[in-house]
Amino acid sequence: MKMQPFFHKIQCGFTLVEMAIVLAIVAMLLGGLLPTISAQMEQQRRSETRKQLDEVQQALTGYSIINRRLPCPAQPNIASGISGAGVSDCTISTGVLPWATLGTSETDAWGRRYSYTASNSFITSNITLAFTGTLSVKSAASGANIANSIPAVIVSHGPNGLGAYTTSGVQISASSDLDEADNSNGGTTFVSHNPSSSFDDLVIWISPNILFNRMVSAGILP
Repeated sequence: MKMQPFFHKIQCGFTLVEMAIVLAIVAMLLGGLLPTISAQMEQQRRSETRKQLDEVQQALTGYSIINRRLPCPAQPNIASGISGAGVSDCTISTGVLPWATLGTSETDAWGRRYSYTASNSFITSNITLAFTGTLSVKSAASGANIANSIPAVIVSHGPNGLGAYTTSGVQISASSDLDEADNSNGGTTFVSHNPSSSFDDLVIWISPNILFNRMVSAGILP
């Protein structure tokens, strides 16, 4: 009589308890990694925004060399894609960066528009060496001056975006932090310092001395 092979089928797998333990371990590992990943992403966005701000400075200087003045701000409440969005408008001296006029990015790395304020004389007349800016940057709302007589200031409102304009032309509520509030209230005084729990704005400005030197080197000013 011929013997037929006989196999034992062994069923292998996780029990519900074992699966629960594995999932709990994975959750704990992911929970520990998420803060690190989030911090790295924010640092990347901050670095990208600083790079964009450097490009904005160069674009503004280049514009002044070609046109003998700085561009006016763009109307902040015009949505992207609508006529006039991002276009320099000399009926205002504070608004958002005229990205369409300059050919720069519309938004920072968090997807919000840059605020832009310019001293009136630098946007309405041909610049001369006698011009003095009317803007200033301080170390805090009640702190010491970092820079005076500034022609123009550009602000990224950082991760929290408080006070910034969105691409739909809507302004986000202002910050309760006095330093951040100074950067979105339409005034002539701005604040720049290291990030804190309530302050995350990135602020740059056009130095009058650098602007004049670049225009002299280009043969625009005597």
